[in-house]
Amino acid sequence: MLFNSFEFLLFFPIVTAVYFLLPHKFRWFHLLVASCIFYMYFIPIYILVLFLTIIIDYVAGIMIENAQGARRKWFLVMSIFANVGVLAVFKYYNFFIDNINELFHITNINAHLPIWNIILPIGLSFHTFQAMSYTIEVYRGHQKAERDLGIYALYVMFYPQLVAGPIERPQNLLPHFHEKQDFKYENAAIGFRLMMWGMIKKVVIADRLALTTDPIFREPHHHSGTALAIATIFFAFQIFCDFSGYSDIATGAARVMGFKLMTNFNKPYHSRSISEFWKRWHISLSTWFKDYLYISLGGNRVSVPRMYFNLFFVFMVSGFWHGANWTFIAWGALHGFYLVFALFTKSAREKAAKSLGITKNPALNNTLNVITTFVLVNVAWVFFRATNIHDAVYIIKKFASIPEELLRVVSTHHIAFLNLPGLFNAIIPGFALIAFLELAHIVQDKYDLEHTFSNRPTYVRWGLYFAGQAALFFFGVYQDQQFIYFQF
Repeated sequence: MLFNSFEFLLFFPIVTAVYFLLPHKFRWFHLLVASCIFYMYFIPIYILVLFLTIIIDYVAGIMIENAQGARRKWFLVMSIFANVGVLAVFKYYNFFIDNINELFHITNINAHLPIWNIILPIGLSFHTFQAMSYTIEVYRGHQKAERDLGIYALYVMFYPQLVAGPIERPQNLLPHFHEKQDFKYENAAIGFRLMMWGMIKKVVIADRLALTTDPIFREPHHHSGTALAIATIFFAFQIFCDFSGYSDIATGAARVMGFKLMTNFNKPYHSRSISEFWKRWHISLSTWFKDYLYISLGGNRVSVPRMYFNLFFVFMVSGFWHGANWTFIAWGALHGFYLVFALFTKSAREKAAKSLGITKNPALNNTLNVITTFVLVNVAWVFFRATNIHDAVYIIKKFASIPEELLRVVSTHHIAFLNLPGLFNAIIPGFALIAFLELAHIVQDKYDLEHTFSNRPTYVRWGLYFAGQAALFFFGVYQDQQFIYFQF
């Protein structure tokens, strides 16, 4: 079920109202059934896959807690193997088979392995990682094994964050299912504001920017370097608003019922380095890889070359987690390279900035760092969004023609050759939406919005609510547009 659908407009208030009307002892079952309905709205049969992994990890958690010595690790390995195995079958089997068949073709081997005609279960990577975090935390002694199968199933299937996160740790979410959550006006107000802001991000900004980015990236060879650069910038904000919008709606829906999910985004395009970007972007995933993979590999407690390898490897895996395509692997590898290069050249860059006098002007230094980071992130987004590696490389090469194109505009006073789709209907409104978003972020930086909202007069608060609803009604794009991260 899509958050931006009419069905969810009915589903959410009914589920929430019944939740508060029921006695506490029945609420977990109500939420579990609602979550099953929410998930089965896509492909009902795949809920059996989810049930299978839930039972495996539920049993594994108890076995890990009861076991001693090496047996604990074996139970953990078996649980991880089962979860990764499900991912491998549904998400990566065809990728590996395609590449093996291609290798057979190149080497003139007369063989062809069969491709499976299967659809990836929606949100598989998210709830698999959430389940894995549970067994790992039980193994590490940070979480007691959950003895109530229904409560554990709800931890994995909790509908607000079931298909696209945030990826919650068990100690942050499981205890709250045992506690009685009373209805609080403050929670409802904060939750509804988050949901409305998330919907604005999704249907007003992301889906409207998609009207420009999708056609250009679909046929990049038919567009100028300038058009491709604009589409790349638009995609950077499209994917941010699409994914953070989902997270806001999920967090808001949970907050109305009294559950506090973790913050998943924190103005990532204000980052002054790639390292800072990953502390602000998809925080639940980046911390997952840090806690469970990077640290397990030794983190930064190893030699410098090994630390560089650990960083690069983790981001390669992160890219592969996003999708079974070489474009995602390249995207992850590029971010890994950025981080390693930044560490390797840190001293030289600091000396250069000091010799140029940039460090004497903190505002200038910060601005240059933010711009540089944004450009690097956008170059990486090209690989993330492009259909294949060939198109991604073509787009990046095409960026080199932008100065020549702009000089031609200046000399001829004519922009038709730039082939900008919908200049006044799409390009200018797109930049206006981005400016609006950044203005909102500036306001968020300066004010505690929750405190500010709660202390405003009623007519001010409701005036802003009606303005938000009007924006959704008049400027929203309603075409059953899925959230981008549903495919992961």
